[in-house]
Order: sequence, then structure tokens, then C-alpha cells
Amino acid sequence: MSKQAHLIFNPVSGQGDAEADLAFIRSSLEAVLDLTICKTSPDCDANVLAAQSVEQGVDFVIVSGGDGTVNAAAEALVDTSIPLAVIPRGTANAIASAIGIPTNLEEACHVVLNGKVHKIDTASCNDSPMVLLTGIGLEAAVVERASRDIKDRWGVLAYATAGIQQLREMESFEATIETDEKVLTVQACAITIANMAPPTSILAQGPAEVSAEDGLLDVTIVAPEGVGGALAASYELFRSALNDEAAQRDGIGFFRSKRVKVETEPPQKVALDGEMFGETPVTVTCRPQSLSLVLPQQEAPPASEDLTGLADLKVEPSD
Repeated sequence: MSKQAHLIFNPVSGQGDAEADLAFIRSSLEAVLDLTICKTSPDCDANVLAAQSVEQGVDFVIVSGGDGTVNAAAEALVDTSIPLAVIPRGTANAIASAIGIPTNLEEACHVVLNGKVHKIDTASCNDSPMVLLTGIGLEAAVVERASRDIKDRWGVLAYATAGIQQLREMESFEATIETDEKVLTVQACAITIANMAPPTSILAQGPAEVSAEDGLLDVTIVAPEGVGGALAASYELFRSALNDEAAQRDGIGFFRSKRVKVETEPPQKVALDGEMFGETPVTVTCRPQSLSLVLPQQEAPPASEDLTGLADLKVEPSD
């Protein structure tokens, strides 16, 4: 019998032809899967649709949209045995990039049908789900500037444009950072708390390797002097990500912890997985191995070699 799968499809994600994308996805998957299409709408988001999928006991859930859509669906699938597969169609597709999912529709559909199911960490930010990261200060301001209209027009360049504009208005703030082990007080322009992050999320790249399998959050603190210092720090963080080397520059700090609480003066805007999320204070807590995710076979780490693909869908936690 065909595996029962729900495709949660966001028709307003990205810049392409949504109907053509949907037709291609259906033609690629329906010969193998018992596929039900569930479109998001202003009255019914991906979280609601994924929760309905859980109630109906489907074999797995496929999400096609941007980072916000994936995050919303993941919220309903955390701590369940139902795997999540991703077909990215957003502007940045940061979640897909971080886990090695190709943005090409044909290749992404191939991963859905042939990938491996693997357990990864997620986190909660003020009790809301977090798959990627929480950005405080500069990153949140950039996300806010990259409006839907700008993203539709410029795509991923919308974030670069917003970042350049925001650097000109950059202001530092005082932050108290509390973990289970210590309390720090720092002056910063950006604090990023990451579960995982692609190289393009440069403000999260202090430790270089941001892993979603270690049961820890990666915290990067950026405290440069002036716009020139901010540009130099950004370059160092980008170099760090590309070379898998921890950042080595004054004004950049990083550490790992299971739980992080951040209070700021004055209050700072917060972005959660690429969406605006209010203001500080925030408390972020890691949730180890809480989400079953379909990864490309060649990207799956050794611990998942004994896991089955979607043909069997028997998920076991990694060591």
C-alpha cells in the first residue's frame, strides 16, 4: 500500500508560479504516495494543518513553502513520531539550506521519496517553537526591513539590502545573558541564539559549526565599534562559516548552553526563524532530538545509518 502523506502547500511563498510548482510536485509524488493536498490560507496556517495531519495519523507530512511555513508545521510535529519532509519554495529557505535540502523542486522531491528519517534538536523561545534561530537586535531589524513586497521583488537580495541599510542606523544595547552556568553583562548590537543555521545566517556563525544534534544552543554575540567594525565582523563571521573555523576577532563572542535567557536595556526587537516575534526578554531552551526530519541520504550523519527511509518509516533516536 502507498504511504499516506499530507502535502502542506503555501501558495503565496516565494516568487515562482505556485500552481505550476504544485502541479510538478504532484506529478513527482503521486505515483508513489497516497497524497492529500492541504493549502494554507489566512484562516488556516501550516500549524493547524499539520496538527490535523497528526490527528489523522498520516505516515508523514511534507511542507512546501518558506521558513515560516516550515516552522509552523514543525510546531505540531515536535515530539511525535511523524516525520517532516521539506520542499523549499520561500525567499531565503534558510531551514532547507541548514539541513542540506536542495532548493530545486525536482531534487527536493527526490529527497522526499529517497531520504533518510533522522532525529534533530529543536528549541522553544518563550514557549514558541524554534527550528533555526532567535535573532536579537541587528538581525531582527533586518528581518523587519525586508518586507513582503521587497522580498517578492528582490528575493534573497532583500535581506542583503535591508542589512546594508540597517548598519547605517546600528545602535548598541546592554544585555544580560543568563544560562544555567553563568550570567554575563555585555554591550552588543546583535545576539543570535541558534539551534542550526546556514552559512548565510552570518550573525549566528561565531562557533562556525552550528549543530542541531548536540543538545545545545549556539550563542553568538556581536559587539563591534561603528559601521566599519560591523562590516569587518560580518566578514569574519562569513569566513568562519565557509572555513568551519571559529571566529577570531575582537567584538565577536560565542558559547554553547542548553538554556539562554536574554534581557536588554532598552528592549530590543526579536526575530524567530525569520519572522518578527516581539521584543526582549526571551528565554530559549533546547529540546534534544524532538523532531523527525527527512534528510538527503548523503547528508545523513553516521548515527542515522540504521534508520530506514520513507519506504518503512520506522524512526529511532540517534545515539
